[in-house]
Amino acid sequence: MSNTAAAAQAPIALNWINGEWAGSGAVRTSYNPATSDVIGTYADGGREAASASIAAATRAFKTTAWARDRHLRARVLEQLADSFDRHREELTRILYTENGKIQRDANFEVGLCAPTLRYFAGVARTEAGRLVEPAPGRLAMIVRQPKGVACIITPWNSPMVLMVRSLAPALAAGCSTIVKMPGQTAQINSMLARVMADVAELPRGVINLFTDESGDGAKLLVASPDVPVISFTGSTATGKAIAADSAPNLKRLGLELGGKTPSIVFNDADLDLAIPVLEAALTKFAGQFCITGSRLLVQNGIADEFRVRYAERLRAVRVGPAADPSSEMGPMIDKANVERVEKVVVRAVADGAEVVVRGGPITEGPLAKGAFFRPTFLEVSDSAMDIVQKETFGPVVTMQRFETEQDAVALANDSDFGLGASIWTRDVARALRIAPEVEAGIVWINDWATLGPDIEEGGVKHSGLGRLNGASAIDDFTEKKTICLSPGLMQV
Repeated sequence: MSNTAAAAQAPIALNWINGEWAGSGAVRTSYNPATSDVIGTYADGGREAASASIAAATRAFKTTAWARDRHLRARVLEQLADSFDRHREELTRILYTENGKIQRDANFEVGLCAPTLRYFAGVARTEAGRLVEPAPGRLAMIVRQPKGVACIITPWNSPMVLMVRSLAPALAAGCSTIVKMPGQTAQINSMLARVMADVAELPRGVINLFTDESGDGAKLLVASPDVPVISFTGSTATGKAIAADSAPNLKRLGLELGGKTPSIVFNDADLDLAIPVLEAALTKFAGQFCITGSRLLVQNGIADEFRVRYAERLRAVRVGPAADPSSEMGPMIDKANVERVEKVVVRAVADGAEVVVRGGPITEGPLAKGAFFRPTFLEVSDSAMDIVQKETFGPVVTMQRFETEQDAVALANDSDFGLGASIWTRDVARALRIAPEVEAGIVWINDWATLGPDIEEGGVKHSGLGRLNGASAIDDFTEKKTICLSPGLMQV
């Protein structure tokens, strides 16, 4: 069957607004990035879905008990977690089919969702204000209140867990929500809506989810005075545009943006430990990860050995579809991104980068139909090159050499980004000495990508504003109000 015929027969993935399925908008097609086969069609919601979501979320916030009943919120978060657990197999299957992650990584992503929801169910139950006594006989209560309607804009690279990472604290805070999802994950989006629709106590309109490939719906949400919170995960350029467009309404912004994660490898590092992890730091999600380990900073004493051993690991990576359990790295999200990354590599080589491992697009054999890109390893000496300074968002890594600790920190910080970093050394004192000097929101020592519901994530510099996960995540969705009480001094 041709892709055109398959699209005509495929059911349409609908949007979910005010507790009902909605199918307005242009009908577009979803593809499997490993094969380019059609896997379904979807309704691109656009401005109509965004407008309906604003109305539903506003009504739910103002007319239901959601914003005031923390026990209801905790129960719903637990029920959402239960629903994710019930649908785990289906969620994993659609994730690796439409997103391209290998099965192990898809299962890992889905597995993070329920624990995150349960963590914030606990936050909903236990979050409390403060009571202070500014003067004898006078009291001041500082209480948290939900900001109102929260818009969550999620990227395609890890659509489930990154959506839940913002949704869970927003719900725990008492916000009603609008989730804007990308077209590249439309079938996943529809499955997520089914998971939410399976929650008995969820009030209508508290969660609204729609697909918006055109971006028109997102623009309406960002500009609307009825949506006081925007929680966005995505590129730095888009984050800056959101900040500018929301400025007239002084919105609360949570922005987790781009990254260019440096991995600092010292002479005394355990390479048997480091190299497999640093390989995964590049190949996880085909390098389409905000904390992809795309910059290797290696001390001169071990640089030659590291280069040889790391290159051997990359050449041996088994690239293939998620349908093959032996695959170690899946496809990129689509062929357009394969072409984009290939141009980045060609430009880097023209600018003077030395090729250590030349991967690139797979153009022959059974994988040629998909969006596959083999890992590429370049050595560079000029930090000003685009390949060092700009986020590649693909499986391409650079290596630079350094001599001293000060050199390592200077190289690591020579970037507009500051999302994550890792330090590899057996010297604990050195690691703890350097970690505070590295300009990044999270620094791993002899590890990479240790993440979880109670570990706060977020960036500095051009990598974003605010924190998600952990105790601080609820801050983006709440306002603190001080209520002063002066009952009068007690008479003796």
